[in-house]
Order: sequence, then C-alpha cells, then structure tokens
Amino acid sequence: MSSLVHPETPFVSAAEDRIAAATQLELTWWRFRKHRLAVVSGIVVILFYLIAIFADFLAVTPPHSTDAARSYIPPQAVHWFDQDGSFKPHVYALKGSRDLRTFKLHYAPDPTDRRYLVWFAEGYDYRLFGIFEAKRHIIGLDRGIPEDALFLLGTDQLGRDVWSRLMLATRTSLTIGLVGVALSLFLGILLGGISGLYGGAIDTLIQRVIEILRSIPTIPLWMGLAAALPNNWSVTQVYIAITVIISLIGWTELARVVRGRFLALREEDFITAAELAGASQLRIIFRHMVPSFLSHIIAAVSLALPAMIISETTLSFLGLGLRPPAISWGVLLQDAQNLQAIAIAPWLLLVAVPVVIVILAFNFLGDGLRDAADPYG
Repeated sequence: MSSLVHPETPFVSAAEDRIAAATQLELTWWRFRKHRLAVVSGIVVILFYLIAIFADFLAVTPPHSTDAARSYIPPQAVHWFDQDGSFKPHVYALKGSRDLRTFKLHYAPDPTDRRYLVWFAEGYDYRLFGIFEAKRHIIGLDRGIPEDALFLLGTDQLGRDVWSRLMLATRTSLTIGLVGVALSLFLGILLGGISGLYGGAIDTLIQRVIEILRSIPTIPLWMGLAAALPNNWSVTQVYIAITVIISLIGWTELARVVRGRFLALREEDFITAAELAGASQLRIIFRHMVPSFLSHIIAAVSLALPAMIISETTLSFLGLGLRPPAISWGVLLQDAQNLQAIAIAPWLLLVAVPVVIVILAFNFLGDGLRDAADPYG
C-alpha cells in the first residue's frame, strides 16, 4: 500500500526556503562564519585597526622624546601583584651604572623603588582622531613621568620608547595600506570596467599598459620611483607620494579580474533587459554588474592590503620610503639593520612581530572571503 503525503506537509524546509530567498551577501556571510581561521583573522585585523585609531591613547611617552641617558634600555618586566598579594601592577625604577672598562651603561631594576601603574593617566597632549584635544593615555605612573621609568618594550639608540613608537608606526603603515588599496580599487574597477565593457581599441590600450606594468620587476620599479622623490619634501608629502606610487602599481591585477567579469556579464539576459529598459551605462555598471561580483572584489581587497603594507615597509626599510621623523614599521626596522645594534639591543626586532601577524591575518582573512565568495559553489 503506497504511503500518502499529508497535504499540509511542506516539500521545502524552512532552512531551504531561507537559503533560496537569501541575498548573495547573506550567503557569503553564512559560509564565511564556518571558516574559523578566517573569522579569528578578521578579529585580529579589527584589533590592529583599533590600535591604529587609538595609537596616541595607547602610547605612554612622546614618540619623538630622546635622551642619551636612556639609550638601549631593555624591556621592563611588569609585576602584577604587590608584596601583600594584592593586585597592584607596578614596575621597578631602573638605576644606571657605567662599566669603567667598556664605558657602557647598564641598567638594573631597583626593587625598593616601585612605580605603580595608573590607568587612564594624564600624559603628553595629542589630538584624538586628529580633531579633539586630549592628554589621557591608557597607562601612566603614580609618581614621576613615564619617560624616566616606564619602558615596556625598551628603548632605541636615542632613548626613544619602542612601545610608543610602535603604536604610532602601526597607524601609519595600516593607513597607507587602506588608502593605497582604495586608490587601486578605484583604478582597477574603472579601467577594468571600461576595458571589458567597451572593448576594441580602448581594451587593447589598457591591456597593453597592464602588461607593461606587470612585466617590470616590482621592487626595482618601487625603488626607482621612490628614489625620485625630492629630499626636501615634508613627511606628509612623502606619505602621499608613497601611497600614490604603490597604488599606481597595484591596480593591474584587479583590473584584469574586473575586465573578465564584465566580458562575461555583458552578454547576460539581465544586462540586456536593463539596456532595453533604458538604463544608462553607469547604472548598468554600478547597479547590476559590480554588485554581482562584489564578494570577489572584497576578497581581492583583503588580499591586496598585505601587499600594500609590505610594499611600504620594504621601501621604508631600504631608506627609500618614509623617512624620519616619520614613524612606520619600515622606519623602525631600519634600526634593526645593524648587526651590532641587534647584538646590543635584540628587542628592536620585536617590531617585526606585528608585521608578521597582520600579514598572516590578512592572508587567512582573504582566503576565507575568497572561499565564501561563491556561496553556490
């Protein structure tokens, strides 16, 4: 006897109905959440950009404050509990003595002189978000000034606090990556879209330009363009120039992707329907074409960001990018070029740690976005 299906029994489950009605971005997000490593990497990237936004707040001393007496002080240990067992984070003040044989300064902690950490302490003046005047910092000392007793990651040759400079360097390097990718994204979508939509001589010209740029070795090209910058330019002018240089070189790959997608989409039925309905070319591009592969653009951007950051760090490390008094990861790593300096102050290599972490995080995030970009795959 054949079984009968109850007329009220749905043939499509609620989950299937939800998936069928979901937008492409919703499907991408649902698939991305299953990629645990990409989610963790996304959180790491967000934390780094929060550091970039609140860099001055997280710094404890003026990043350009120098003092020869504080040269090459090693990182300080933070003691979390007091003698009575209570939770009172503090550091020991340092006492310096000079070796009469080598004339080198040696610093030793003085357990009798405790400096307790104070949260949200007053310090040097800065502008929060570049607008609001502020002088609160995440930590300070109950007595004395941080410049004389608080060295979380030690100091460099000029006695500048490495922790504070690292916070400011994070902001510079990450913002160069964002601005550079934004310009590359604009150029890639614009030129790639024009190339794929119109074809003909315009397509040939743009593709030949892309091939020429991609055939030139990248690092020598960066070095040549960066070396052409005048030495008398200000930090801001060099910053803008480096960003533009990196962007002018980094748009070619995205342009190729956009061109290929446009070539495939311009023959689709919904594009023909939009043209018959009287939609303008700009509306067809930005309302119908670009949203159809927006997830691919997001994945491409997340993979292009680490390349931009590496580009700036490499140029600045070689002395061809940002130069002091600018502070970036590449500028800080210049201090680690000298083997003698590394032998004396190995903590200067700690600057490379956030570079490695953020590059790995961006790559894992890009992999997750790329896998989630095709929710139907």
